Amino acid sequence: MTISETFRAHRSCTTCPYCGVGCGVSATVANRGAEDLVTVAGDTTHPANFGRLCVKGSALADTLGERGRLLRPRLHGRECDWDTAMDFMAGEFRRTIDEYGPHSVAFYLSGQLLTEDYYVANKLMKGFIGSGNVDTNSRLCMSSAVAAYKRAFGADAVPCCYEDLELADLVVLVGSNAAWTHPILFQRMQAAGTKLVVIDPRASATSAMADLHLAITPGSDAALFSGLLNYLIEQGELDQGFIDQYTQNFTAATRQARDWSLQQTAAACGIPVAQLREFFQLFAATEKTVSFYSQGINQSSSGTDKNNAIINCHLATGRIGKPGCGPFSITGQPNAMGGREVGGLANMLAAHMDFTTENVDRLSRFWRSNSVALKPGLKAVDLFRAVESGQIKAIWIMATNPAVSMPDADRVAAALQKCPLVVVSDCVADTDTARCADLLLPATTWGEKNGTVTNSERRISRQRAFLASPGETRHDWEIICDLATRLGYGEHFSYAHPAEIFREHAALSGFENRGNRAFDISALADISRREYDALRPRQWPINRENPDGSQRLFGDGRFYTQSGRAHFVPVQPSTPLQRRSDQFPLWLNSGRLRDQWHTMTRSGRARKLLDHSEMPEIQLNPADAADYGIEDGQLLELRSARGQMCGRAALTGAQKPGELFAPIHWSETLAQNSRVSALAEPVIDPHSGQPEFKQLPVSLRPLSVAGYATLLCREAAAGLMQQWLLEQQAHLVHWYRVPCEGGYRYELALRHALDGRALGDYLLAESQTRPHWQDLQLLTGQRWLAHTHQLELLVFAGSDWRTLPDRRALEEHLVQPLPAQPAQLLHNIAPGAQIVCSCMQVSRQQIEEAIDRGIDSVEHLGEILGCGTNCGSCKPEITSILYAATDSDWSRGENVA
Repeated sequence: MTISETFRAHRSCTTCPYCGVGCGVSATVANRGAEDLVTVAGDTTHPANFGRLCVKGSALADTLGERGRLLRPRLHGRECDWDTAMDFMAGEFRRTIDEYGPHSVAFYLSGQLLTEDYYVANKLMKGFIGSGNVDTNSRLCMSSAVAAYKRAFGADAVPCCYEDLELADLVVLVGSNAAWTHPILFQRMQAAGTKLVVIDPRASATSAMADLHLAITPGSDAALFSGLLNYLIEQGELDQGFIDQYTQNFTAATRQARDWSLQQTAAACGIPVAQLREFFQLFAATEKTVSFYSQGINQSSSGTDKNNAIINCHLATGRIGKPGCGPFSITGQPNAMGGREVGGLANMLAAHMDFTTENVDRLSRFWRSNSVALKPGLKAVDLFRAVESGQIKAIWIMATNPAVSMPDADRVAAALQKCPLVVVSDCVADTDTARCADLLLPATTWGEKNGTVTNSERRISRQRAFLASPGETRHDWEIICDLATRLGYGEHFSYAHPAEIFREHAALSGFENRGNRAFDISALADISRREYDALRPRQWPINRENPDGSQRLFGDGRFYTQSGRAHFVPVQPSTPLQRRSDQFPLWLNSGRLRDQWHTMTRSGRARKLLDHSEMPEIQLNPADAADYGIEDGQLLELRSARGQMCGRAALTGAQKPGELFAPIHWSETLAQNSRVSALAEPVIDPHSGQPEFKQLPVSLRPLSVAGYATLLCREAAAGLMQQWLLEQQAHLVHWYRVPCEGGYRYELALRHALDGRALGDYLLAESQTRPHWQDLQLLTGQRWLAHTHQLELLVFAGSDWRTLPDRRALEEHLVQPLPAQPAQLLHNIAPGAQIVCSCMQVSRQQIEEAIDRGIDSVEHLGEILGCGTNCGSCKPEITSILYAATDSDWSRGENVA
């Protein structure tokens, strides 16, 4: 970036606010008057990513700005000042607690919060209000991994580090599409030349790059690893010395695994015996093995057992605590681990302490409080059931969107609607959850927040502010402390800076910790504000014995169980609790897309991140499509016993017959009936409380559509457009919207032909300038244009969505001057191309044309077109296009990237 003399520029090192990799980000802000110009790049000094960023991280600057932000408190839909908002909130919480007791209120937190925010929220509820009702959306993604680590090791302690992925000779990816969900780590594996085995029911960008793909039956992971343990025993591939000296309960675990012969395991997993044997032999023969697992393991009614089945195999072979070895649970959110450190889960106290009498007493003395909660609170699913039943009468939801992310989402939204008090603090004004709130509180967001986060390898990093807080937004920790003061606990929450909170958090981690608690950062308890501001990334434990941090855990064979030995956990594999039936005969799997994040409140602001996939798609096998009479691109409806969702059919051999896939990202604010969570039963793992999202029984049917329309309008008309959508629900099959510079684009699927002029009159009725109207009738459909000195509204309607024009070309007219003859905008614009590389805006057509010219490698395509040369997230897809175009078998997974 070149900064002229009229600019003032400063650079800050911070961390990415997306996944649990915790990449370092270098943000440069150039100021010219009131204007801030922000650019981002990878921080080359950060050990998580060494300067690389994925496509989402690369587009972070595009997500900034005040558009759509919540900038002032809103009480019952009307803006108010902070004193009015906080007086109301404190009064309602105090009244509810006095009348119904402390267990009638709850906080629901987020892995998007910083550790300092998390700490004071947990301290207020569990330490002074006196209830355990603090849970977090991390319950939905990694709580089964936490429960399994605690059962095996006695602590929520990830033993591995990212370097192990490079030092390993074999990485087994289980239930993880890391090429899309954790692309920086996946690229580190590839660069190291590590042999990859992918265990996933569906083919993915990750499996396309693997040496071996086991497309197992959904939910059969525990059977697979029980079979592996039995194989290791039968073949004598054990580390008996490690087992005898450092573990216990091995006999009970082997007794449970003994029934899982090679043949029985293969049958349960739905894969050939020869393929299963190949994997077992590879695992047995490879000393340096990392098992890398994520939501495909965790989001299950038996997720904790699946985790322990994997851990058992590492304990049996002594592959833990050594370079290039270990069971590695990769977290989904940037601060899921930081939230666990401070007690953000309902079944934990702060500093990784459980609800024992000794721990409650210890925390009471440290916090100087006689009101510390004596028992665990309600976990997420039970928490929202308690909201529905009226047990919870006041709930504060921070930085998350449970009306979209929770299972049985319609029921959760209905519960919130009838709850006496719902407070939502967020940076975004309009979310599905915000629509249920009595009080909205404007919070700061990435670029404005200041604190720490902990990534998946236990590395604490600083997230630094480089932008001023807009409007009347406040930091989450400030809002929490304000409530605490108004409730009468001000002397315990009189922090002036997040460094003060961090020091207290660090001191608590070492308080009466005689080496019996894994989490210990007591070496940072006396850190000054200057040292806090300059804090470099470090992995805990960080204490007197390890002042510079610790790469790996358990290298000394000492664990945090009462005996000091690791525990083998006997596992009885079970099938999903949700079952297919004649009424719901198909399995639906769900997950993330390459370019989007959670419910898109952040990533959906970056226009280019929608180029790869701008609407929810339902992937299905061509054989299922033929059976149901479905064409590629046709609108579909999925139904379950709980709800329904819509999406566009995407036919692909990546899905096995009888199995579907849909993305998790869309909400009711972005698209009609497109929430996967609305289909999910609130079925949970009995140990962790984590819901089962990965195996949902559904039915499928194609939807009949009379016509399609693309509508482009300016920002000022968007509110009326949303109102029109509500009024016209009976006439709409589906809609979704795309934010673009200057306004929005809406895509409509209709039951009746659209009258574009009538819709335009509705949207522009309040316009102060009477627009000029022009329309055009073509064989492919009808078009309407309304303009003044600028484009006000542009509508294209037709019977086939594929014939509608290039959306990007249309959007540009919201910010470009009108042509001399505005009616030119009504004439033919070619349909748009599918974008493969979002960073460099390279389409599939450009890649295929280059391949036709003889370009025969991913590297050469990058040299010619630029695709894959920035974040690299698109390389697996480029590889599949290359294989398809050259008649190669891309499912072999040759690594050409």
